[in-house]
Amino acid sequence: MSTPTIGVLALQGDVREHLTALASVGARAVTVRRPDELALVDGLVLPGGESTTIDKLLRIFELRDPLRARIKESLPVYGSCAGMILLADRILDGTADQQTIGGMDVVVRRNAFGRQVDSFETDLDVVGVSDGGAVRTAFIRAPWIEEAGRDVEVLSRIPAVDTQGRAVAAAGRIVAARQGPLLATAFHPEITGDTRVHRLFVSMVAGG
Repeated sequence: MSTPTIGVLALQGDVREHLTALASVGARAVTVRRPDELALVDGLVLPGGESTTIDKLLRIFELRDPLRARIKESLPVYGSCAGMILLADRILDGTADQQTIGGMDVVVRRNAFGRQVDSFETDLDVVGVSDGGAVRTAFIRAPWIEEAGRDVEVLSRIPAVDTQGRAVAAAGRIVAARQGPLLATAFHPEITGDTRVHRLFVSMVAGG
């Protein structure tokens, strides 16, 4: 596959930023809003946004079941922040009617890092993408992975201390993981200018 076509679910969230990041690392990036568009992509990004809203819109636009079917067929999917929640088989602190697409054997806690005012940036080591040093990451009302199944590869955890040497309350929490063709991060690499996570995903789509 020379130039993979990777869709970005364009129902809500930071769609444009993902399109730009994917294009910068060699993918043909397109928006996905309808089942016929989903059928044409080689991979899909579930962007950050509001997970409950995206969940409702997936049902309204009749995309939830086709997406679940394609995931079962091993479609590579990358979920960032809200996208991580959507990929989880189980969630904590969701709304009463909230559903996920599922596919990744993890338990994700929604809004685990707190409210919008608790947003922060930090540098993290991420397995498979840290060849150029730590990855700059942004956490905005972010989830974390509370539990991961045995087939899930943990790619990054919150360190015990921050860059100033201060203890971190969320130390050890899982914030990036992979299970087969599924990739998830609690953070937003698309807004920091570091495209290495997107490069990893493009390589996964291309069979790497």
